[in-house]
This record gives sequence, C-alpha cells and structure tokens, in this order.
Amino acid sequence: VQLQASGGGLVQAGGSLRLSCAASGRTFSSYTMAWFRQAPGKEREFVAAISRSIISTYFADSVKGRFTISRDNAKRTAYLQMNSLKPEDTAIYSCAAKRDFNTLLLAATYDYWGQGTQVTVSS
Repeated sequence: VQLQASGGGLVQAGGSLRLSCAASGRTFSSYTMAWFRQAPGKEREFVAAISRSIISTYFADSVKGRFTISRDNAKRTAYLQMNSLKPEDTAIYSCAAKRDFNTLLLAATYDYWGQGTQVTVSS
C-alpha cells in the first residue's frame, strides 16, 4: 500500500482544513488508517485513527471534539477534518496504515506511511 497525504496549508486560528490520504492498491479496506503529526523539536504524536470497517474511531485528547476522521473505502481515501484549529496544531501531518486496531498510539506498529503535509496555524 502506498499512501499520499495532501491538503495542508496555512490557516488562521479558529479556521478549518481537511487533509486527505489517498492509497494505492486494492486492499485499502483491510487497513486501519491513522494520522500522526510532528511539530518542530517534538516527538511524533498520534492524532486519530479509524477502523477498516468505519465503525470505530479514536482520537488524541488534544484534538477530541475538534477533529474528525473518516474514510471512503470505494475511493481508497482517508480524511482528517480539522476544525477550530489552534497554533499548537501546527505540525507536519502524516497518514499511516496497519492491519489491526490495537496499539494505535505506537507509530512503530504501523506498516505503511505516507509523506507528510504541512499544517501551519497562525495566531
């Protein structure tokens, strides 16, 4: 599976952005999809994940209530809708895929990664 993230940009605090993660291959629906982010000088951190069946989602506390994650298995694309953005959301956002819905916060357990897309939130 190859992943390609897009949709980043510069937005003012309080604004919104939607990130997309397009996947190649016919097995997209077999994977849990997740978003991670890494700010300058900080460790990469988990943002959100969605199960392959779309039934389950999980969010980091820092984004809960502001971000939503979704996927369209027919289009082989996962999305991260980010609302009420804050300057502290500024980071490079990357999408990732794994087979199970366990240990979601551990980046090392993901099998595939897309390149990052920069999100910058100005105050």
